[in-house]
Amino acid sequence: MRAQLVHCLTYTYDAPVSLGEHRLCLRPRGQGHQRLIEHHLAVTPSPSHSHDLLAASGDAIQRMRFLGTTLQLMVTASSLVETVATAPLLDCFNGLEPPLPYPRGQLNSDLQGALEGWLPNGQHDPSAVELAQDALMGSNQQAIPFLEQLMEMIQDRVKYTQRHVGPAWPAGRTLRERVGSCRDLALLMIECCRSVGLPARFVSGYHLADPAPDNYDLHAWAEIYLPGAGWRGFDPSAGREIDARYIVLATSSKPALTAAVSGTFSGPPGTRSELSWSIEATVEQVDPTTSLKTMAQAA
Repeated sequence: MRAQLVHCLTYTYDAPVSLGEHRLCLRPRGQGHQRLIEHHLAVTPSPSHSHDLLAASGDAIQRMRFLGTTLQLMVTASSLVETVATAPLLDCFNGLEPPLPYPRGQLNSDLQGALEGWLPNGQHDPSAVELAQDALMGSNQQAIPFLEQLMEMIQDRVKYTQRHVGPAWPAGRTLRERVGSCRDLALLMIECCRSVGLPARFVSGYHLADPAPDNYDLHAWAEIYLPGAGWRGFDPSAGREIDARYIVLATSSKPALTAAVSGTFSGPPGTRSELSWSIEATVEQVDPTTSLKTMAQAA
């Protein structure tokens, strides 16, 4: 699949403000099963300084600083992205699907941060542990049945709803409220997977559903590291593994670090800000053979 994306965000202030440093996660992933063909970022007012950096997750992040005051901050990211379908998980395992719980000692030490619990002492949320154990009992302790069972149980216990404001809820709150946004469900799945030894991280990006919705929005899901298959995406909001219609912007063990735009501003006391956004996507299917050949050449 090839997609032309235009993501616009406008922050409007009711008094002149000085903008602090801003961090932008709007550059789609350019490796693995996703190729970034073109990317352009337009920011008004123009930053006094801007630089790209490679985050700990391997994603490309932009940092910006500004001078002077403004009543508005406008950010427009235009990207052309191509994706291909991943190999079936069972083919990756070659008949050796890892049993669960997966022992930490057999994992690359680089993955240890993706196993930490949400609680301040690094422990896992007890309600997430309980849910994971229920899913484990019904999966014969095999990774793929566990993930399928876990997503089915999340959908059964939590009603999906949109929520545009606020951070992702901890697993315990989502299960207690029995309702959650895509980021809440993603964090719940992450916590459950980590509790059984599967490294997991939070993903922010786009789901270009077919048929297309009236309005696109940012979406969140989970990436789980499966030995032999690597990082693979799973969407608990949809109850399935992701496909080529998902486009990754940013990943992190901490959901806050995947925000499309984050930063500060200072102005007169009581200054308020308002955010408006739009996401436009034009999607076309491409010949998988040609796409794979092109990606191999790019690598």
